[in-house]
Amino acid sequence: MPAIRLGNIAPDFEAETTQGKIKFHEWIGDSWAVLFSHPGDFTPVCTTELAEVARRAPDFEKRNVKVIGISANGLDDHEKWVKDINEWGSKSSPTSVGFPIIADADRKISTLYDMLDEQDATNRDAKGLPFTIRTVFVIDPKKTVRLTISYPASTGRNFDEIIRVIDSLQIGDKYRVTTPVNWKKGEDVIVHPTVTTEEAKTLFPEHTVHKPYLRTTPLKVE
Repeated sequence: MPAIRLGNIAPDFEAETTQGKIKFHEWIGDSWAVLFSHPGDFTPVCTTELAEVARRAPDFEKRNVKVIGISANGLDDHEKWVKDINEWGSKSSPTSVGFPIIADADRKISTLYDMLDEQDATNRDAKGLPFTIRTVFVIDPKKTVRLTISYPASTGRNFDEIIRVIDSLQIGDKYRVTTPVNWKKGEDVIVHPTVTTEEAKTLFPEHTVHKPYLRTTPLKVE
């Protein structure tokens, strides 16, 4: 299976989830999507991650982002595990998993998206079959893959960073800008290199020229 690269169309698939059967592209609709895999149900790091995603639901919603999880487990385990996730998350703040989790016990979707662990010999089931690593795909409304990140099974993801990149992508699509190192929403951005000097005067009247190739500007976004 060829690797999924940035700019590829995300492979479509049908799947059973904790919220019923879906066709992936149809489920995405006109939204952005985050597809993220976790090594296994009833595991410690994954429990903390899914609780965090559940708590961050308003942050994804206001960015028009749908979130969907996946692991190499069945629906029964998913549905039982959700109770543990909610219980853990509620230790910090009210938590209710409202996003679907894909059942992928046969690993068809995990294989399609190249999510299976080829490194950690401990990240396997009783039969020796690999579980998934912590893979993230950010997909835009055109079903184009815009971001991929892979974490080892031992390391929980930073969802602040994932949301930060979504902000960068959405702002870049709308305003012809890029974002500098460690950028956060509300900070100055970089005028895209394809914007001419004359265009920049109109589009970004407050921009500053540091070098001919480096122009920054404040940008007010909602």
